[in-house]
Amino acid sequence: MNETKLPAYAVVRNASAVPVASESLPVIALPPPNLEGGATLMISLARRKSVRDFAPTPLSPQQLGDLLWAADGVNRADTGGRTAPSARGVNEIDVYVALPEGVYRYEPASHKLHLKHAVDARNLTGYQDFVGQAPLDLVYVVNHARADAFPQSQRDSFAGIAVGAIAQNVSLYCASAGLACVVRGWLNHRMLANAMSLNEDEIPVLAQTVGHPLATA
Repeated sequence: MNETKLPAYAVVRNASAVPVASESLPVIALPPPNLEGGATLMISLARRKSVRDFAPTPLSPQQLGDLLWAADGVNRADTGGRTAPSARGVNEIDVYVALPEGVYRYEPASHKLHLKHAVDARNLTGYQDFVGQAPLDLVYVVNHARADAFPQSQRDSFAGIAVGAIAQNVSLYCASAGLACVVRGWLNHRMLANAMSLNEDEIPVLAQTVGHPLATA
């Protein structure tokens, strides 16, 4: 009988947000997505995997813009349609980016990052030690001001489908662009929400660490 191979990471339970080293920009404009680059879909699917060892090298502005557009960006300007599906176009999932210089909310319509809280909250996006070492952690937040438009019996399933689609978009982009990522559901929801300055209608449900693979640093 084969033994289960456990991930090689340490567990960190008493983390706290870290003050940023320099002034945080209130808005970060992202470059338009490069639609010509990357591997084919089938190659990306073949390469898709979870990675937990990351180099500290930050993503370039182009990589960050491409990553967020792939996650849930606008791909139909005439209708505002997104790269990830959402039932009835409610778009109840907000994408937040935990960077060394602060926590930002991605605004798909303008393709910009808006500062939410000027703290380094990367190490609060999960209990694993690597989450604070990678250049960024994405946090997927259910906005109940929008999600509650659905009947209560459908809210969880619809939100789960939407956040799963976004996370898979990110995984495929990373596989295509030679980046590493891992999806994580093991997080302290209340502590993370407080660090991100979310309100009671905003609930973080999933995180995804992204960076350059350590072996190619």
